[in-house]
Amino acid sequence: MTYKTTIGLEVHAELNTKSKMFCGCKNEPHGSEPNTYICPVCMAHPGTLPVPNEQAIEMVLMFGQAVGAVAATYSEFDRKNYFYPDIPKAYQISQYAFPFLTGGKLEGVELTRVHLEEDTARSQHDKNSGSVVDFNRAGVPLMELVTEPVIHDSKTAGQFARELQLLLRTLNISSANMEKGEMRVEANISVSKEEGVLGTKVEVKNLNSFKVVEAAIEYEVKRQIQTLEKGEELTQETRGWDENKSKTFSQRSKETAKDYRYFPDPDIPKIEVASYAVFSSTRLAEIMPVLPNEIREIYRNLGLTDSSIEVILSNNEIDIYLRKVIDILVNKPEVISLSVNYLTSDVVSIIGDEKYPLTSLNPNHFVELMTLLDENMIGSRVAKDLLVRLFGSDIGPLQIAEKEGLLQVSDSASLQIVINEIIANNETVVQEYRAGKEASLQFLVGQGMKMTKGSANPTMLKDLFIESLK
Repeated sequence: MTYKTTIGLEVHAELNTKSKMFCGCKNEPHGSEPNTYICPVCMAHPGTLPVPNEQAIEMVLMFGQAVGAVAATYSEFDRKNYFYPDIPKAYQISQYAFPFLTGGKLEGVELTRVHLEEDTARSQHDKNSGSVVDFNRAGVPLMELVTEPVIHDSKTAGQFARELQLLLRTLNISSANMEKGEMRVEANISVSKEEGVLGTKVEVKNLNSFKVVEAAIEYEVKRQIQTLEKGEELTQETRGWDENKSKTFSQRSKETAKDYRYFPDPDIPKIEVASYAVFSSTRLAEIMPVLPNEIREIYRNLGLTDSSIEVILSNNEIDIYLRKVIDILVNKPEVISLSVNYLTSDVVSIIGDEKYPLTSLNPNHFVELMTLLDENMIGSRVAKDLLVRLFGSDIGPLQIAEKEGLLQVSDSASLQIVINEIIANNETVVQEYRAGKEASLQFLVGQGMKMTKGSANPTMLKDLFIESLK
């Protein structure tokens, strides 16, 4: 029997505001001592009043413009009532009937709504010492996005989450690091044999990587189909993901909206969004960056491959740096492709070491290095060696190469002297080559590159060796 899978995603993203959602506490949930950035408001002391963070609202409206959503003219905050130790008020300030955004589309997936709420505290459990709660995260601005149930496979869901992370980072409204919980994905999954009829919905929560999102969906679809094939009924529930066993597990029955007893928060005035000058379309146009699909088109027009483009876009630091390089190379488009190759391989590898931050590599020095390589003034071995030395250097690559004799030697007379010495010192290898062992030639060329510190023109060096060994 053929089953149709239907998936809807709910994604929470912590926003990069300076302060929390409803108080003036610093928005620093990760890099500080537990319970450092807290106050009577985010700790829900009696008599305190929440005040909405305008920067957070602006970020959500900017996101809405990026995905083509409809911004509300009127919005309000609601109380979502439930008890858990990480909710100090015993309710969460969220949005229900009047979210800031409705509609829109991303990566071909239609969006239902986007709203703002406050994050919960962070609970930590230890079987020896028990459970503790860190309230630094309580009250951090949280953007929640809900898609329409229009996804039908795990790969589409994973790609949507990846594109969402890229957009959040491009807009600079969230770091969206899944491993830190700054972006949390939940999948609502159902299977059905009847076309146009949804099956029993199961929510899988707190999926902390794209790989896990895809794996959890695939497992859950298989589990639901197997359950139905046995003639058993599915339960509408919330499930978690056990990474060690690569399977979902039941957590609790699924709550509905009425279980949370939503009602408008009486302490927060209604929001006439259009009345805020800072939220106007003019203001949003001023702060809106170039979006990922626009960046892709720019890079394609420069001759970059799709695979290189995705590598660049996945690393915001490299993306920003490349744009600086392109600005310098505006009259040398032929060097851009070479620069991309080095940035997405050698440079990415180097900056993996904390001793070599990309900010310490002068873009002008990097462009000069790529130009020397493109014009055959240096070889690739010298270029790679110089690249590492340029991090934190005040001296450009040409100056270093001239001082240390690293500029590529294409003078046959100079190279012949090196070749004669190598032949004289490697009689056995020379005999092996003359006997038909081609690998011996590569050894001799390698010795030549070593003696010249990589400055010899390798093609000329090889040709001269062949001529000399006839």
